[in-house]
Amino acid sequence: MKTKTVYVCSECKQESSKWHGRCLNCNSWNTLEETLLDNKKKSTTNRKRASSMRLSEVISGSSHRIVTGMNEFNRVVGGGIVRDSITILTAKPGAGKSTLLLQIANDLGSQGYVVMYASGEESESQIKCRADRIFDEVNENVWVISDTSLDNVLASIETIDPDLIIIDSIQTFVLEAFPGSRAGSPTQTMECAGELLKIAKNPQRPRAVIMVGQMTKEDELAGLRALEHLVDTVMLIEGESGEELKTLTSTKNRHGGTMEMGFLTLGERGMVSIDNPSEYFMTKREDGTEVSGSALAVMKEGTRPIIIEVESLVSSSFTPYPLRIGEALRKEQMNTLISILEQRGGVNLYDKNVVIKITGGIKIKEQAANLAVIMSIASSVFKQPIPNHVVFVSDVGLTGELKKVPSLEVRVKELDRMGFKKVFVAKDSSKNLRIGNIEIIEAQNLQEVLKGVFKIL
Repeated sequence: MKTKTVYVCSECKQESSKWHGRCLNCNSWNTLEETLLDNKKKSTTNRKRASSMRLSEVISGSSHRIVTGMNEFNRVVGGGIVRDSITILTAKPGAGKSTLLLQIANDLGSQGYVVMYASGEESESQIKCRADRIFDEVNENVWVISDTSLDNVLASIETIDPDLIIIDSIQTFVLEAFPGSRAGSPTQTMECAGELLKIAKNPQRPRAVIMVGQMTKEDELAGLRALEHLVDTVMLIEGESGEELKTLTSTKNRHGGTMEMGFLTLGERGMVSIDNPSEYFMTKREDGTEVSGSALAVMKEGTRPIIIEVESLVSSSFTPYPLRIGEALRKEQMNTLISILEQRGGVNLYDKNVVIKITGGIKIKEQAANLAVIMSIASSVFKQPIPNHVVFVSDVGLTGELKKVPSLEVRVKELDRMGFKKVFVAKDSSKNLRIGNIEIIEAQNLQEVLKGVFKIL
């Protein structure tokens, strides 16, 4: 017969998996006594049967969301944290995972929610130092525990009764029921996540759980793929080390918002939400102050259109192989667009260096910005600025013809909201679209756009 050792407080009868000098429940000193319990598995014949119910009678949890004060975070999770959900957040070391979750914890604490922040990597004093750096005042509703034993964390959950539980990180915790498995092993990780799932999905007391997941050298979530299947939402923070701009993306979300993207900046005071990305990713210039080499496009990140600025610099090359530098797009894509401009636009670049950059450091991930890339290069070559109120929303084929892009109406609405006056699109793509005061100009090919913008052609 297998036995299990627990420590029971002689004052309040609270059980603990480890011995402590002070009871975590009643704070009495030297009251924990060692007790042996029968650990024999109960017969499955006595297992309580789950009751079934009609699907139409089930109360949807999607309407019961915890809305944070960080708008971009709310967007990515689908409008707020669902009360009975379990989420995992992963990123490279130093990307701001712990900082973001500590901000979420303090924000919800100020709204009256009780939050427990459990860390298996940092001490309470380390967490407090970060909080003092970020916040003017730490809310009293935020509780913290530094322990690698999930058994102790579960005991604290029963005592504190939090609305939100943050686990940082899941790979550092262990359950004593599996003594042969080390922290971070598939067994411990999945069993710990399973216990937290039970806590979150308890119908009598639903709670939201957010786990931090470590990342491998291949920039993937560490552990079994089953961990991603177990949780409701998987979120990823991306951004180059040392750069302020960070993107928060949901790669899975059972409550809506899959592949939604939010934009944040990481500074000394923590994460800051970029609530108007279109304004962030372009340079404001007054009429008459335009510069050559700049063109605007509209990309879609998730469900949201974002206006971006493409900057190009073209200079003479004194080497047999001119430079082609573009961190914002793939090298093959950049060379293809340069070849289209040369062959279909009649612009010679065989002896020119071409450098392309996107304001704010965002990456070009769709074809709708191709025309803007070409026009920014042409503007730099001709040394002729493009008017501030003109935007380009189209793909360009190898024939030089403009190609349609999806969600054109959504993109044009964003341009109208930001006060732009003219947009170039592919022929027959607008279908008599009329939005606000913006003029939609349809063009058949690249030559028509070049002649419509640059007076020297």
